Amino acid sequence: MKRLAVARLWHEGNSFSPVPTTAASFSASEWLTGGEAVDFYRGAATEGGAAVAFLQERPDWQGEFLRCAAASPAGPLTPGLFEAIRDEIVAGLSAGGPWDGVYLSLHGALLAPGVASPEVDLLGTVRAAVGATPLAASFDLHANLDPAVAALVDVAVGYKTHPHIDMFETGEKALALLAATVAGDIRPVCAIAKAGCILPSINMRTEEGPMAELAALASARTGLLDASIFGGFTYGDVAHAGASAMALADGDRALAEAAARDLAAAIAQRRDDFFIALPGCREGIAQALAAPPGLVAVLDGADNPFSGGIADTPALFAALLDARTDVPAVFAFFHDPGLVAEAHRRGRGGRLECGLGGRLTADYGAPVAVAARIERLTDGGFVNRGPMQTNMPVVLGRTAVLDVEGIRVIVTENSWAANDPAYFELHGIDLAATRLLCVKAKNHFRAAFGPLCHTIVDVDAPGPACLDFTRLPYRHAPL
Repeated sequence: MKRLAVARLWHEGNSFSPVPTTAASFSASEWLTGGEAVDFYRGAATEGGAAVAFLQERPDWQGEFLRCAAASPAGPLTPGLFEAIRDEIVAGLSAGGPWDGVYLSLHGALLAPGVASPEVDLLGTVRAAVGATPLAASFDLHANLDPAVAALVDVAVGYKTHPHIDMFETGEKALALLAATVAGDIRPVCAIAKAGCILPSINMRTEEGPMAELAALASARTGLLDASIFGGFTYGDVAHAGASAMALADGDRALAEAAARDLAAAIAQRRDDFFIALPGCREGIAQALAAPPGLVAVLDGADNPFSGGIADTPALFAALLDARTDVPAVFAFFHDPGLVAEAHRRGRGGRLECGLGGRLTADYGAPVAVAARIERLTDGGFVNRGPMQTNMPVVLGRTAVLDVEGIRVIVTENSWAANDPAYFELHGIDLAATRLLCVKAKNHFRAAFGPLCHTIVDVDAPGPACLDFTRLPYRHAPL
């Protein structure tokens, strides 16, 4: 019986977010071990779901899920939290071994105070604990991949799609290559090359544009076990920030290194193609409302929680109020636990005078004063049913739907992007009867809502994940 250890530390850190990532952030999303992890991931279109499926399909393998931790993107982890998670994973490996293989589900853009490259630190510590045991890792397409990773892993695979609808397939491939390595069928070698540029993620969708061209180049490389393009995470201020390419070859290091260099050069050649201009909030709302009948959406990527946004900037909401539209409109969302608590205290049908946005910082605008009626209250739990993270449970904490001048405004205790139709179903919102969605979201929204919306307009607004990232106070990134 072969033995597999599975662990996960998945987090995307925004250096410019005023909201730190705490232990509670992980508890609100994924903080699991053992059978609880198996139950949570079973049937989910995620890397964890792939690990459960791998073990179910291979009776000659026995698996153990060590610490599996993931949280919605935000600021750096609080001091000591990374080390505590790392040490728990390593303690589990040391106590439970020997292992035939180890699989780590990682993001690649983790930020931890005092740790220059957390993924390298984690992988290096794991490697020291397991010795020559085959080690596989998977990474998000937005990883700020440190080239030092290549020497620490046997197998490495990155997401190929943005929106990320191939999380399961990425984990599945990493595990299949790990099993082949354990069996002695392949001798993988990994190479990583940086492209020497930081790119805006707004134009990184793999269905069109420069990222689609690069994905096609990577998939066309022959003789490799895998080739992955990483757009990088724009808002991670680290020395290894920026786009990169990774290649995995069977025993041929020169082949892997040449492929990684060629693909990195192709990224650099297309650098300028990633930079685009967007309309402001008012113009974007006007463009959406001028579209033919049907559901339309306006996306504020600068405050997108899946880019480390804080779900607290007021610009798009203020523009929506100023538009004085008489169509059915929804705003998703503000993260305000105190306001949610007060709404639940007053109950459905109660009234509030409050400020929306600008709670955490005035850097992106002052709160918008409103009078609201409490339309709906929920416990905030649902299961994704769209094409991204399908069947994964989501916990928003308690939520409230407020009626503000005919606009339905969603407010939540936890910060999680509104990227799935089940998010709106939870809040009693009939998308077929809705004309305008204003959402703090970006490209991932399109996975489920591209087929549902007649028009989707991205806008330029102030926020910690703003379009013109050169205005941000980088200190370490190679701009």
